[in-house]
Amino acid sequence: MTNPSTRRDVITAAGVSLIAAPAFAQIFGAAPKGAPTAATRAGPIYGATRDGVHAFRGVRYGATTAGRRFMPPLPPAPWTSPAPALEFGNSSPQLGAERPTVYASWANPRPESEDCLFLNVYTPGLRDGGKRPVMVWFHGGGYTSGSGSSKYMDGTRLCRRGDVVVVTVNHRLNAFGFTYLAHLDPTLADSGNVGTMDMAQALRWVRDNIREFGGDPNTVMIFGQSGGGGKVSTLLAAPGAQGLFHRAVVQSGSGITSITTQAAEASTGRLLQSLNLPVSAAGARQLAAMPQPRLSAALPNAANVSFGPVLDYRFIQRHPFQPDAPPISRNIPMLIGGTTDETASLVGGRDESLFALTWDTLPGRLAPNIGGRNVTRIVSELRRIYPQKTPPEIYWTATTEVQFRSRSILQAERKAAQAAAGGAKPYMYLFAWQSPVDGGKWRAPHSVEHAFVFDNVAVSESMVGHGPAQDRLAATVSSAWIKFARTGNPGWAPYTLEKRSTMVFDDPSRVVDDPRSDQRKLFAQTA
Repeated sequence: MTNPSTRRDVITAAGVSLIAAPAFAQIFGAAPKGAPTAATRAGPIYGATRDGVHAFRGVRYGATTAGRRFMPPLPPAPWTSPAPALEFGNSSPQLGAERPTVYASWANPRPESEDCLFLNVYTPGLRDGGKRPVMVWFHGGGYTSGSGSSKYMDGTRLCRRGDVVVVTVNHRLNAFGFTYLAHLDPTLADSGNVGTMDMAQALRWVRDNIREFGGDPNTVMIFGQSGGGGKVSTLLAAPGAQGLFHRAVVQSGSGITSITTQAAEASTGRLLQSLNLPVSAAGARQLAAMPQPRLSAALPNAANVSFGPVLDYRFIQRHPFQPDAPPISRNIPMLIGGTTDETASLVGGRDESLFALTWDTLPGRLAPNIGGRNVTRIVSELRRIYPQKTPPEIYWTATTEVQFRSRSILQAERKAAQAAAGGAKPYMYLFAWQSPVDGGKWRAPHSVEHAFVFDNVAVSESMVGHGPAQDRLAATVSSAWIKFARTGNPGWAPYTLEKRSTMVFDDPSRVVDDPRSDQRKLFAQTA
């Protein structure tokens, strides 16, 4: 549902541009004949049907944040006439959204705006009491870029495969969603976490409306990858999201800690100084009033500024998984994992010279990226464990372990300890299937599992290619995610400290106890 209160909105079905919100009810007319319709608490909408699945895109779950920058989200203003939900809504203003060519087939750029609180719903049925599991996806891109409209996120095939409802979400990002200003202006006390509060607002929309779309508000799974995995981790510890979801999947982004208030204050100071604004209440007010294009243009030049959830002791009252799994989500089962070569695309995609590493150049390039560990020992031991690997492949293995896999394992261990005391169980996976794209240079890179989780291999050729092996793996992976959404068990043994059972996704896939144990122990010993 495009947004009637911004300059960029055009409702193509009606052939008119909408200029101001008060005209909303008068401009929208009846839904086209045969279009699927739904009644939300804010007002009626209509979408489109393809392959037996109803899609409602650009559905407003919150009011525009323009004019209320750094403030918590509000529900949308109600309307009465059917509103089109045919096109994806605006994305949050982006920062650092460039991706290597391996991601190209998923690109689907949308207009950027502070009016970005939109979600998309895919469902096989409407008002049929289907009580379908609801799978709510929070996109990656760190906390700085991304949206719910990338091509791999289309929920049509998941709906058809598993009779589920799929929801993808846009929310505020970078400075617009995570600038901590509470220490400068008490009226902006929630500013460091409004992006996460947007996600909770979207989950409240699901709770209040999803029955209309054939979904079960008591069987909601949140899942996300990379930054999306961090978002899921954070929501698991957020009292304001408690009770709004019932399963959680963290893909390549286990969030253990949030940004402390001290670190957030220092980052905000650097941001204000980069904009020549005073580090004061007056500077905070000027930042809140700055035109969006000017702020967005300035962000790439703001050095040493970080964005992400802040431990503000308001919306976020503890670290997500430090020192333990959050008690408020002890009854929520988790599926946790990642890929074997995350950094091949994340780092190698930006620095092609890493693909030309030699045994002589590897130690110097690797040393700054393994957390102070003994690089000589790390390289020597990894060469012993994996004698067939090349220097670039050793680089991906080591940096992936430090930056991703070790955190996934720590999160799973802490959830397993909670499970041993009566809490819900964690399940672990490792995505080891290697993409054939570009001669196989990317191996199993960051984000490779998207094509398989969403069963969307056909729109993912730049990342995974296409063929029978990809189709087989997509059936296996998407079925596991659907089963977990429905039952809280993906179909294999839970992760325990004793066995560490892990599904290794490959062709074929198999369950392995403590896969890559020598690698895990090496990095634990050298931490």
